[in-house]
Amino acid sequence: MSTEEEPVNDLVALGLARYEARVYLALVRRESYTAAEVARAADVPRQRVYDVLDTLVRRRLATAHPGRVATFSAIAPELAVARLMALQREQLERLDRVSTALTSALVPVWADGRNHTVPLDYVEILRDPKSIAEAFTDIQAHASHELLSFCKPPFVAPAANTPGIKVARRLRRSGGTVRAIYTHDALDDEDVLENVRRFGAAGEECRFTAELPLKLIVADARLVLCDMPDPVAGAGTTTALYIEHPALAACLRLAFLTVWDSAQTVAGTLP
Repeated sequence: MSTEEEPVNDLVALGLARYEARVYLALVRRESYTAAEVARAADVPRQRVYDVLDTLVRRRLATAHPGRVATFSAIAPELAVARLMALQREQLERLDRVSTALTSALVPVWADGRNHTVPLDYVEILRDPKSIAEAFTDIQAHASHELLSFCKPPFVAPAANTPGIKVARRLRRSGGTVRAIYTHDALDDEDVLENVRRFGAAGEECRFTAELPLKLIVADARLVLCDMPDPVAGAGTTTALYIEHPALAACLRLAFLTVWDSAQTVAGTLP
């Protein structure tokens, strides 16, 4: 498998999850495979290969051949790469719309802040991981009817996030909404995937996408917690903004829904 690491990485860069890349490369080697055969050839767990094949077929990167035992074959590499490139262009256009909306929302807040000699009382800047984790717990607890999240590593809250599970149950019992979008990397991390299943059982709706612009949580279109790259402190420093600003929160909620509409559901991630 080491000789295939470079093409696997290239396919991941074009938007495939790592298991999807392995399975596609295995399918390319022969005219067709059964699910069991391609699982062995691609070194993918048998329980995952059906979901992976289904995703490749839905994305028109593989073809299913019904029969007593179904078989699968890859589409021509030039067509597969062209389709993945088209999806990447769509992704970039979508992220461009999200970034434009985010910029439009943040610039007035930033400009207004230039006129103040003290920090804005509705913006709290957090750099300590413990403080960020506490703010994450706090914003979940304050949600009364809607909780929306962009979830991407690294995570500052405990993996189990027991308070978050309780909040998801509470909101769904009261008719509220809990939605989260994860990056495709979550599908290759059993710990994260198990947490996705637990939240799904508690009532969270989830979808997956190749990239997310930042970590974000929006509660009730009123409260926002998001991470912000810090060009001064360096890439290793965690910086977050905790903001109580309905106009900004409403704008970021629209950005979330834009990503949600084009994100993918993945069969088998929930119990």
